[in-house]
Amino acid sequence: MSAEPTGKTRRHVYVNGLVQGVGFRWYCQRSADNRSLAGWVRNLPDGRVELEVEGPTPEVETFLADIRRGPPGARITDLQVGDLEPQEETGFMIRFDL
Repeated sequence: MSAEPTGKTRRHVYVNGLVQGVGFRWYCQRSADNRSLAGWVRNLPDGRVELEVEGPTPEVETFLADIRRGPPGARITDLQVGDLEPQEETGFMIRFDL
């Protein structure tokens, strides 16, 4: 996974496992906010969580390591991570749309 010339990275992630009903989206938002990262997170109907995260590459990688652990009660079985073009977005939000 490579960083963009701006030094920012954006990742699209699907999180598999026991990740709904355990505060996972709020855990992601708190972790992103603590690192001043941008993006969003939402639950999917099939039980996965989907998110996009953007910011300085080292901070994004640390965020991904955090969500691999998840909050107490979560059991992460797999992360599918893809690269996206940074959008210069600000703020991280929980989305409720599908």
